[in-house]
Amino acid sequence: MSARTAVVTGASSGIGEATVGRLAADGWRVLAVARREDRLRALGTPFIAADLTEEDAPTRVREAVDSQLGGRLDLLVNNAGSAESAAFADGGYANVRATMELNFDSVLRLTEALLPVLRASAPSSIVNVSSVAGRVASPRQGAYAASKFALAGWTDSLYLEEKGNGVHVGLVLPGFVATEGFPQSHLTRRAATRWIVSKPERVAAAILDAGPGGRAERIVPRAYALVVLLRALAPGLVRRGAAGRA
Repeated sequence: MSARTAVVTGASSGIGEATVGRLAADGWRVLAVARREDRLRALGTPFIAADLTEEDAPTRVREAVDSQLGGRLDLLVNNAGSAESAAFADGGYANVRATMELNFDSVLRLTEALLPVLRASAPSSIVNVSSVAGRVASPRQGAYAASKFALAGWTDSLYLEEKGNGVHVGLVLPGFVATEGFPQSHLTRRAATRWIVSKPERVAAAILDAGPGGRAERIVPRAYALVVLLRALAPGLVRRGAAGRA
């Protein structure tokens, strides 16, 4: 039996790198996608260096799936993203537009290019990596929250549309994750807040649950689900709490 195949974006560090490592260790053949070619080479898997916001990026990834994965795709992990902290009065539309372009628009464009392959390879799966910020917003993160709220809503719709085609669509919502670029030391140094910080490897495990595992949604760490639930039941209380922290 041939190895299962996957495409992972944002693969050069953090959650993406951990996901590539986990899949490779489980025997998957992974096409890693990110901008930093030097970091991709170090992963030891097939890769393509690409900026997903560029016009030809989806076509290039589709061609790489054909040439490097044999034209089969069992799993697409849309993980690439970024966040620029700024109040709307300071960053304005320009910050929102730039954030949406990578965190939302590029996900749709890549998924559109690869969906025919995923359908032809069914049963297959897509995992979109949103954020707890895609359920609960915070100050100076409006652009990021908007992109992740949009991604979460679109994921729910795509799940319903593709279920009959054998393509499962799952959602992962990480909270704070300690990575190379964001060590979260202000949280991990205190016992009272250390529990809210997760590791990329735990998110990678959640991605497998929400993809091949068939789960609809995973929040990491799981305790964040209480915050999401509270936001739905008592939005005013959550807003006051966030305002107090700000």
